[in-house]
Amino acid sequence: MAVDSKRELIDKLRQDILRMQGFAPPESRAAGGIGLGPVENAFPNGIFPRGTVHEFISTSREQGAATCGFIEGLLSRLMDGGGVCLWIGTSTILFPPAAKSFGVEPDRIVFVTMRREREVLWATEEALKCKGLAAVVSELQEMDFAQSRRLQLAVEKSKVTGLVIRHSPRLIGSTACAARWQIRPLPSALEEGLPGVGSPQWEVELLKVRNGHTGSWQVGWSEDGFVPMAKPTLVGTQDKKWIKTG
Repeated sequence: MAVDSKRELIDKLRQDILRMQGFAPPESRAAGGIGLGPVENAFPNGIFPRGTVHEFISTSREQGAATCGFIEGLLSRLMDGGGVCLWIGTSTILFPPAAKSFGVEPDRIVFVTMRREREVLWATEEALKCKGLAAVVSELQEMDFAQSRRLQLAVEKSKVTGLVIRHSPRLIGSTACAARWQIRPLPSALEEGLPGVGSPQWEVELLKVRNGHTGSWQVGWSEDGFVPMAKPTLVGTQDKKWIKTG
């Protein structure tokens, strides 16, 4: 009995710590999932962590565009309960009307343009303290551990989800973010017999996951949201830049 009690206490403490870090408990999996299928299984309790900070590494303009599209897909679920998103940067490659194809009305994204990266970091930290926001997206290049820790401390109180896109960073070291992602574009999926551009598809890689595991998956998009791809798609090697993480 004493052993069972200790085990239950340890399990409860583990779940309490994960909850404080933005990871939802197992019983909320159905409600808290974001539709990424097997990708979400890489996170503790198999749920995409909200109310925490995610880091996205982009090493080319193609990856940057793919990352923005993938994040718009995430926003469609993060914002389904209402609220707006702040998108902060010195500039952005996002085409706002394209958000509609991911189920997000462009007028629910407020773009904030700053002159310098240090101003972007300051604005991001302040925005992440606002409980009324659904999410905050930030575009910058460099971010060290101390800076990421300040962002993480902000969301621990507000429970706002932060998504930081790092474009071609010179140094990729350790950060306090819950996960480090890298999104690469794949050839779009065409409906059989129909012309056009087709639906977007991505190679989604988790480079680091706090208390979870890394991996790589192929994910597409449809009117109903993310669609895990069962069959592999041939990927060109010209844009596949491997990065070394600290």
